[in-house]
Amino acid sequence: MTHHSPAAARLGIGGLALLLVLAGSARPTAAAPAVTARTPRAVTVEEQRLDRAAPREILRRSGFDALAPRFGRALEGTGGYAQAERTVTRHASALWRRAVDRARGRGPATGDLSRGDDRPLYWARLALSRELRSWTPPFALGDEQRKALHTALESASRGEREIRFPDRRMKRVLVTGFDPFTLDRDVRIGNPSGASALALDGTVVRTADGPARIETVVFPVRWSDFAEGVVERTLARHLPRLDLFTTVSQGRPGRFDVERTNGAWRGGFPDNENTASTGPVPVADPDTRPQWTSTTLPYRQLTEAETGRFPVYDNTEVTEIPAGGTQPVTRPDGPTPGSAARAGGGGDYLSNEIAFRATLLRDRLGLPHLPGGHLHTPVLRFGAENTDPRTGTVTDPDFERNRSDIVRQVGELVRTAVTAGR
Repeated sequence: MTHHSPAAARLGIGGLALLLVLAGSARPTAAAPAVTARTPRAVTVEEQRLDRAAPREILRRSGFDALAPRFGRALEGTGGYAQAERTVTRHASALWRRAVDRARGRGPATGDLSRGDDRPLYWARLALSRELRSWTPPFALGDEQRKALHTALESASRGEREIRFPDRRMKRVLVTGFDPFTLDRDVRIGNPSGASALALDGTVVRTADGPARIETVVFPVRWSDFAEGVVERTLARHLPRLDLFTTVSQGRPGRFDVERTNGAWRGGFPDNENTASTGPVPVADPDTRPQWTSTTLPYRQLTEAETGRFPVYDNTEVTEIPAGGTQPVTRPDGPTPGSAARAGGGGDYLSNEIAFRATLLRDRLGLPHLPGGHLHTPVLRFGAENTDPRTGTVTDPDFERNRSDIVRQVGELVRTAVTAGR
């Protein structure tokens, strides 16, 4: 998920506690005074896109169109907040497991869309969210309680609550992906990083140093969620026990990139809510926020290994304002001392931000030797005769082959990284 600008400390225990408190400070609680909600809430920008033809077709052709009505009926049967929370969590978790099972070839293949498609999960989650937002409960429900239910839906349907490493003898790997984005440009698109997360979740790969288990999560493309600490809340409890992590997003056409350097800057490109955000990446304890963080992934091995059809590059470019300067300068070989970040190798959008946040958390947790960083996939393209969103179909053989090749290569790159990092 690259957007380029137009040109292109370790904490002590007290600091870590502050980090985790602040990262969790925006998490809604159910303790707020309740008020009765009798009128449906307005749907979000993302939820409004559900009414377009392509999302409806994707849901129908995957069999995921039945999930929201089923969820709505279950909500109507709840008699209090605790029961509603259990209902939301159960249906959201089932959605995640169903998407993973579908991608991994388990269970019935509902619908005629290919199993590896990540889009049914995205649109079904929004359909559940819209059901929840429009639901008028028969009991008092405060705004904070309603927000807490949406948070439960989000976290459970993104795999955040499903990250488990039951076998201590196996290496532990965490891979993250993203939702589709730029949907007003083409509402049909998917995201190969999300597809990779679904295909890899719970898999075991063989390495020269024994088996490694991969767990995954898919993050939203929304500035506000990142500012509220969703990345840190999800990763903080797992990083100290991992052997490797990589955040993954869609990047440039025809190539993979291992992003060497991540910058502490938001460039303002609109997110999936059509909201822009420009300025320093908002993190806990901003006084200790560096301008740059670096990958600890084994980038040399990743670029040299034969992992698949697409070339893999060690991307060292950044955009900075040099010390004493006022204008952004693009540097091909990384930042210069004292410079201010304006774009990491992965740009200035949420792909750069997740890489910055994850690697900053790694450093603040005192894990300098933990291999981790960001991997950009090639852009997932439709076939040459299917590029116009106004007349094109939601899938085609080239689209499915491109996604399959990218997903397979992500898996090989992860396996290579685990082996190299032993």
